[in-house]
Amino acid sequence: MKTKGTFLVVLIAIFFSSTAQSQEKTLIEKTIETYFDGWQTGDTLKLGKVIHATCRLKNVTDDQIQVIDRKTYLGRFELHPKQENTGGKIISIDITGNTAAAKCQINTPTMLITDYFNLLKIKDQWFIVDKIYSRAQSK
Repeated sequence: MKTKGTFLVVLIAIFFSSTAQSQEKTLIEKTIETYFDGWQTGDTLKLGKVIHATCRLKNVTDDQIQVIDRKTYLGRFELHPKQENTGGKIISIDITGNTAAAKCQINTPTMLITDYFNLLKIKDQWFIVDKIYSRAQSK
């Protein structure tokens, strides 16, 4: 009898853990979709909602790590209509508590950008707190 009770408790715990994980994944996906939309239209208000003030963006240029702060990054955008044949997709999301990592891609007619986001949950909202990325010519 004790074994059945323990088994039931474990099943309930797994169900609630899985449900909570699914809800967090949905919130992270919403954050990343907001990033994609802002990036594709140059909307710094949308980008600013999901990129934390402390965020640093990094990539490698000429064998040197380039670090860009949030203000400089947002200053590179201007509002524009979404370009045809441009889109973003989430490749993977890994969540542990209030931390997460996501691999994403943005395709344009000329570029493929692969982003790796580190995210933190603050007061029920997920923020991109760091980003590393690479760019390649689209095929």
